[in-house]
Amino acid sequence: MGGGLGVTYDDETPPSFEAYASGVLESVGGLGCDLVFEPGRCFSANAGVLLTRVLYEKRSEAKRFVIVDAAMNDLLRPALYQAYQRIEPVGPARGEPRASDVVGPVCESGDFLARDRPLPPVATGDLLAVHSAGAYGFSMSSNYNGRLRAAEVLVKGSQAALVRERESFEDLVRGETIPQEITG
Repeated sequence: MGGGLGVTYDDETPPSFEAYASGVLESVGGLGCDLVFEPGRCFSANAGVLLTRVLYEKRSEAKRFVIVDAAMNDLLRPALYQAYQRIEPVGPARGEPRASDVVGPVCESGDFLARDRPLPPVATGDLLAVHSAGAYGFSMSSNYNGRLRAAEVLVKGSQAALVRERESFEDLVRGETIPQEITG
């Protein structure tokens, strides 16, 4: 059985494991068959956070843009599916939230992590946590526009370990050559 159990990104209320199992048993419990489940994103989605640093803020009368160093190549779901990912400052809020677009530095109209999202005041250098990035975050990331993919850190309690190094320029161009017979 597939499809997953659902993920709480915002205010969704997917069934608990117990409620889901109860419903399945009620439907097929008397058949005497083995069932195999594909849980989907329910384990990994909310286990991952994308940390991004505020580069600067741009304001107009109509709009507030918070430009961060993460981009659509790091977390594609908001741009591709208009997926909601909760975003909040790492540390105490500095004031009342105001509607904001959180956007990356890729210079694409689709390069956003959130649109019209309440976000308290932030300053250059602040960290923001983009929640629910554990499912499809790195697996959908790319080197679009020559950007290097982010490092991954595993955290358990107060312990942290680097489990995937940040890519380097050398990683980006590995395998590329300039054939002498063409450039001659």
